[in-house]
Amino acid sequence: MYLAIPKEDINNESRVAATPGTVKELISAGLDVYVETEAGSKSYISDKEYEEAGANIIGSGNEILSQADIIIKVLPPSVEQVSQIKPNAIVISLCQTTRELDIVKAMRDRSLTSLSMHLVPRTTLAQKMDALSSQANIAGYKAVLMAASKLSVYMPLLMTAAGTIRPAKVLILGAGVAGLQAIATAKRLGAHVEAFDVRPVVKEQVESLGAKFIEVDSSGDEGVGEGGYAKETSDDYKQRQQQLIHEHISKADVVITTALIPGKPAPILIPTSMVDAMKPGSIVMDLASENGGNCELTQKDEVIDYNGVTIDGTSNIPGTMPVHASELYAKNITALLTYMIKDGQLDLDLEDEIISGSMYTHNGEITHEQTKDALTG
Repeated sequence: MYLAIPKEDINNESRVAATPGTVKELISAGLDVYVETEAGSKSYISDKEYEEAGANIIGSGNEILSQADIIIKVLPPSVEQVSQIKPNAIVISLCQTTRELDIVKAMRDRSLTSLSMHLVPRTTLAQKMDALSSQANIAGYKAVLMAASKLSVYMPLLMTAAGTIRPAKVLILGAGVAGLQAIATAKRLGAHVEAFDVRPVVKEQVESLGAKFIEVDSSGDEGVGEGGYAKETSDDYKQRQQQLIHEHISKADVVITTALIPGKPAPILIPTSMVDAMKPGSIVMDLASENGGNCELTQKDEVIDYNGVTIDGTSNIPGTMPVHASELYAKNITALLTYMIKDGQLDLDLEDEIISGSMYTHNGEITHEQTKDALTG
């Protein structure tokens, strides 16, 4: 089967869906691998390295799309690119299917079988396929470094001849994969770290990393969704949450927000009134900017100054570390693909939880219920 790795040419995406190491795995699984020229250049992978791994280099993006039986990408293909893909081909990418509806419709109308790395079930068996976690881990780490580079104060406590320098105060909203990595990184830099999450079950993890957990009294399942994700909370909870965050945010030097609900607009955790209470020179790193942001003032892919407070809405932070981001994503997508290959042939078992859970179009139909509801709603 002809597997294509096109060049990512949308939104200056620097990651790539395969590395020379995963190309070897895909060839061992029985696939013929074709890579568009310079597909890995922004991740510092040369065409020669792909060739040495056994891939064929193709100069034309149109050719690679039109010939492929399977296409793996980071971002989903554009509507124009979808029109070049042959019917019944398989496309695997990071697609927010309830938000990128034009692409979903184009996939359906082209009778493509489409799988999204966003939809991979959070189960033990699918852990090595969890691209959201692998990329969030990078985002949490790099966000702290980006904030530290902009900050006008030291991160650690310092004892100097001129006197004692207090540590920076870092507040992290959301203690999922990105939040926990941000906590660990900020602690390694010596900051005083506090963290908030709607899920009380993460308290132990936060405290094990040396951070203080900020807790809103609530029922045990408030904010706890399926698969470990957060879910919407009650209005009463939101009001008490806002009061508590306001109290802590006014003292913070850095605030890192990571709260994302899959397929939905990011919840607003920091309204303008809270930013007004922040100290001049403080920084908000909004890791939810791709879905609108957790801060009311966040502008996607913009760094703005609001009364002396810096609000960074960089949406593709993993893309700022393309070598490791590509390496991890390539392993995730290869794990999913090889899981579906039996004896060199693709086996789309629609009864399989991982395959059916990741799929959103097949045989001219939208198969993912939430995506179908978003399209009709």
